[in-house]
Amino acid sequence: MSIEYLGIKNINGPLIVVERIKGAAYEDLVEIVVGDGETRLGRIMDISEDAAVIQVFEGTSEISLTNSRIRLLGHPLEIPLSDEILGRTFDGLGRPIDGLGKVYPRVKRDINGEPINPVSRKYPRDYIETGISSIDGLTTLIRGQKLPIFSGSGLPHNELAAQIVRQARLPGEENTRFAIVFAAMGVKYDVAEYFRESFMQGGVLERVVMFINLANDPPVERIATPRCALTAAEYLAFELGMHILVILTDMSAYCEALREISSSKGEIPGRKGFPGYMYSDLASIYERAGMIRGKEGSITQIPILSIPNDDITHPIPDLTGYITEGQIVLGRELYQKGIYPPVMILPSLSRLMKDSIGEGFTREDHGPCATQLFSSYARVNEVRALASVIGEDELSRTDKLYLEFGKQFEERFISQAQDERRSMEETLDLGWKLLSILPREELDRVDTAILDKYYGR
Repeated sequence: MSIEYLGIKNINGPLIVVERIKGAAYEDLVEIVVGDGETRLGRIMDISEDAAVIQVFEGTSEISLTNSRIRLLGHPLEIPLSDEILGRTFDGLGRPIDGLGKVYPRVKRDINGEPINPVSRKYPRDYIETGISSIDGLTTLIRGQKLPIFSGSGLPHNELAAQIVRQARLPGEENTRFAIVFAAMGVKYDVAEYFRESFMQGGVLERVVMFINLANDPPVERIATPRCALTAAEYLAFELGMHILVILTDMSAYCEALREISSSKGEIPGRKGFPGYMYSDLASIYERAGMIRGKEGSITQIPILSIPNDDITHPIPDLTGYITEGQIVLGRELYQKGIYPPVMILPSLSRLMKDSIGEGFTREDHGPCATQLFSSYARVNEVRALASVIGEDELSRTDKLYLEFGKQFEERFISQAQDERRSMEETLDLGWKLLSILPREELDRVDTAILDKYYGR
């Protein structure tokens, strides 16, 4: 028997407080029936002996304190899942918004998921090819990894995310089991349309599951969006045996929503007003990536963060860096030079890359080539600093070659068109072609056998 509770004690932002509620459980879903008959969804965020705090997904505007009715549904927020979700577009709560009707589910799953037993995790090995040289060659994305992109306001992270979705593929014959789950949080309508059009024109929409939370949607819905996306990814990966790449943009909008709701609940704020539990909250999202022993599928995550004021010590990128396995950093200086994608090579890294490249995975020279490119580009920055003091004319011949290498590296290796896909072989061959600008004796990070085979190609 369903019990309804009439009346609300208090409304504070997206939260309502209901007294004398019985049989409720944390995270349970509720229906709020407004006076005119409109029904809104909410979830229980806190429970005491005689009251419950409910988070309303569609916002609390026009909700009456006296005429509203609260109905307990007895289960947490769930989304319907089947293989039909491929090619579909949903809102932040997992409801279809593409006009193609409801999803007829094989199962319904709690969006909060279940933690993966660390003992059952399988160490990631194989790579995902994005077709972007600065990622594939130097910060290789490994299947089952979580590798965030740190961006800034005005930088082309949306374009980069769309390009990765269009171009990402698995090596070999496994692409028939490869799909992408794309979740956008707090984006403008024109940005959401850009993603949809980009995927359609790229011919990849049929293997993409999209979850779109717009900027004018309630912040509470933003909290559920990445969890809906990851629940869909877990079903496709661990039930259907697919390899799933999850792209979450923008996690900064998610954290801002988390701060707003925390403030409404009257919780004691931490750094810059964010709640003290933001680390564990982000971990509950990021740690849903990985591979499980005995399961064929995998979940790889690329969270995208637009860093406020380009401050990489801000709590959002700072906490994300502790949880994830590396980062790809976009730089404003490269962007102002007209370089796309403006990936800053030196602060970027992929911590799982070393065990998943080389012979048997990519190519035998991948590790030495990447190490030497890092080393040589670091020397370029030193030479540029020296040239700014004494002038280029006073530099040695070798230093001038480093300047030429740096210029060619940025314009030919890092920079590429938004519709240009480079294979791993093309990326490595280009790397050796640029390294050949430098004298052979300067390439001190590569052994002789590799140099004999690839130097000067």
